[in-house]
Amino acid sequence: MKFHIIIEQDEAGYYVVEVPALPGCLSQGKTYQEAIDNIKEAIEGWLEVMESKQSYNPNNLVEVLV
Repeated sequence: MKFHIIIEQDEAGYYVVEVPALPGCLSQGKTYQEAIDNIKEAIEGWLEVMESKQSYNPNNLVEVLV
């Protein structure tokens, strides 16, 4: 999957990352690369949590590739 992210450096010098398509999915890092690595982990966790919250009928499950 590909997501657009927003990276900004805060007053303390940390890089703060946000994923606009995933509400509440945020992370940070001391370096630009650390912030990228951390947001990848945050995205994986966000997707796992959201999937676990959903109940669905397996007979109606369809995969779509975009």
